[in-house]
Amino acid sequence: MNQKETKIINGAKHILLKPKTYPEKEMILRSESFFNQMNLRRSVREFSSQPIPKELIEHVIKTASTAPSGANKQPWVFCAVSDPEVKAKIRIAAEKEEKESYESRMNEEWLKDLKHFGTHVQKPFLEEAPWLIVVFKKAFDYDQEGKKLQNYYVNESVGLASGLLITAIHHAGLVTLTHTPSPMRFLSEILNRPDNERPFLLLPVGYAKEPAYVPDIHRKELKDIAVFYE
Repeated sequence: MNQKETKIINGAKHILLKPKTYPEKEMILRSESFFNQMNLRRSVREFSSQPIPKELIEHVIKTASTAPSGANKQPWVFCAVSDPEVKAKIRIAAEKEEKESYESRMNEEWLKDLKHFGTHVQKPFLEEAPWLIVVFKKAFDYDQEGKKLQNYYVNESVGLASGLLITAIHHAGLVTLTHTPSPMRFLSEILNRPDNERPFLLLPVGYAKEPAYVPDIHRKELKDIAVFYE
């Protein structure tokens, strides 16, 4: 990189950004096309056992890692699991927590809201999907001497990365499901994660089992989710 492509701003080195731009009409078409693609995204609970190459999983994780984060701390770790024994352990532990949630943790309103999804305690997708991606948030970091280092806006940062991860999975032609058994401490134990990491989200990833059926639900209209001040 030559000298003209860098600049010191407020005492910090910056590099020249050369964003990809398009004519306005093309931008509108691209944005509409991408919406139409993502509008087909649905949470899927029945997976094919068809294998997924590790390289594809690596790419979607790298896409997730492009998310913005507080002070660029990138407070996330993505654990990708294909080992059948580990997946089986995760399913057993998840179903144990789900059973307790359905029987004692969820109130009547919550259970009523879930009824039209047809969900239940059994989570076979945790073994059926060829890959599980477990997203961990790093509450803090350690330096080389073991001193704690602060991370900022951890939940927001990891939430953004998770959104990009889901988008990348769908863009690649696969399906997933946001699974959040509560509490999720068992994931830290099974995957032997360090004490500064907390489970954030569990995503089974793969092809949908054919034929694939999903709950008959509808997204809110633009008028219900956006307010324009012009």
